[in-house]
Amino acid sequence: MKEKPINIEFYNQVVKLLQSARRRVVRTVNETMVHVYYEVGRMIVEEEQSGKDRAKYGRHLLKELSSVLTGEFGKGFSVTNIQQMRNFYIAYKKQQTVSAKSERNERKFELSWSHYLLLIRIEDIDEQKFYEIESSKNQWSVRELQRQYDSALYTRLALSRNKDKIKELSEKGLIIERPQDAIKDPYILEFIGLPEQNVYSESDLEQKLIDKLEHFLLELGTGFTFVARQKRISFDDKHFRIDLVFYNRILRCFVLIDLKVGELKHQDIGQMLMYVNYYDRELKLEEENNTIGIILCQNKSESVVEYTLPKDNEQIFASKYKTVLPSKEELKALMNERKK
Repeated sequence: MKEKPINIEFYNQVVKLLQSARRRVVRTVNETMVHVYYEVGRMIVEEEQSGKDRAKYGRHLLKELSSVLTGEFGKGFSVTNIQQMRNFYIAYKKQQTVSAKSERNERKFELSWSHYLLLIRIEDIDEQKFYEIESSKNQWSVRELQRQYDSALYTRLALSRNKDKIKELSEKGLIIERPQDAIKDPYILEFIGLPEQNVYSESDLEQKLIDKLEHFLLELGTGFTFVARQKRISFDDKHFRIDLVFYNRILRCFVLIDLKVGELKHQDIGQMLMYVNYYDRELKLEEENNTIGIILCQNKSESVVEYTLPKDNEQIFASKYKTVLPSKEELKALMNERKK
């Protein structure tokens, strides 16, 4: 009797089903453990409050609890770890606006314990909530969360927004509704490993970004997909090449990026305007939105940008880039320069 041929699709479906089930189990276990650690932290704080000399009693309580839990469950319950559970509860208790009973039953923790250990070190509650929302929404790994925090993503976004928009960041995360919402200034490109000084070419910068494309997409933000590099466009026997082309599926438009080492010139802005006009007239579909152009430069004059572009500009943007991680103070100084 002839055997039936192997149905590869059938096996793949079974594998995917089991992989999906395992991921759900991991998420469930993780969420349960984070809730447990939150409850342990609550119990510690409430027990501490019953002592007369709270500071002294608290230190004794953590040490004794560590001994008991280590004897019962083994590793993972050092004094430091238990202190982190206490800190976790205190940090997230500040965010609650509901009753204690509702707080324990309804509080959702969607990230890993390692995520929360990083988040509770962020002192500003609004900033903490922003990174929690973005980590969950974009499925950032702990490493990605650390990188976004180190590059001061919240500060870069907040400094370019009014008070209402800053509050929105902490309540909803980054909401992209118009081209300006997707633009950062500056962009932080420390992952490419180039020095801050002008000792490399634009082609070197482009190659480094392509080599680290996954990191660059993370820095660009939500919704970006890579389309092409050195995209050639031609008309009237003239040929031009656009450094990088992306598509943003949220804004539903092409995003063209030109790289400039050194000072931005008005001719660079005019060139990008030509690229954007070509895409809008020749390549974008009728149902797609207008093309966005981003010029990444080491330095720029805000006046040159302002007077080269039309007043109602919503398509061309010039942003600085940094190849080393600046401090928050340096970022604020950069932002203040923009506002002058």
